Amino acid sequence: MAASAAARGKVFTKLAREIIVAARSGADPEMNSKLRLAIERARQQNMPKDNIERCIKKGSGTLEGETYEEVAYEGYGPGGTAVLVECLTDNRNRTGPDIRRLFTKGGGNMGEMGSVAWMFKRKGVFLLSSDVTEDKVLEVVLEAGAEDVSSDEDGVSVTCDVTDFGAVRDALDKAGFALARSGLEMVADTRVALSGEAAQSFLGLVAKLEDSDDSQRVFHNADISSEDFEAFIKSQGG
Repeated sequence: MAASAAARGKVFTKLAREIIVAARSGADPEMNSKLRLAIERARQQNMPKDNIERCIKKGSGTLEGETYEEVAYEGYGPGGTAVLVECLTDNRNRTGPDIRRLFTKGGGNMGEMGSVAWMFKRKGVFLLSSDVTEDKVLEVVLEAGAEDVSSDEDGVSVTCDVTDFGAVRDALDKAGFALARSGLEMVADTRVALSGEAAQSFLGLVAKLEDSDDSQRVFHNADISSEDFEAFIKSQGG
């Protein structure tokens, strides 16, 4: 129970930072798409409304709050995989060495700026439950600007250009589809298949990076089977 509460607290802390930074550009989510996305992510994690409103006030300057800067780190993981780590930090001199240490500890190495970012493009990404069919979703989002619709054991995924994110989201909302996840993500142009020990080692690296206090999101180009993922979860006591 204590471990679960601590993990939830860490998630809320990261969501709070994201809202604070987004609110710098305006406290009205209708006029600030970055803030609207941050609030949506917080709501998906059941963050209390009072917490969200307090973070908006801190970011917009109504309340005194912390100052964070956005910084990204790039590197390589086991099997030649590419990894991007987006962070929000109040001390770049602490965060950089910490992320480098985690890369090394996880069997990878941190690269220079631009070393792997060219392999990714920022896209709008939506994940719907597995209760809907790929064909039904495609009918709804195609005219709104969706680039790709695919499905797997997690559900139906939709990707689109950043400029079409709002239109695709509105189309999904209008059709009554429930979203398990939505937002702007770094999507790899090509993927690297990993299995067995390489997959386990890679997932260990990602877990370490995601657990960092300063990391917000970790993106990569690894393609790992559900069996290998489940084996990793089991090895962690999950």
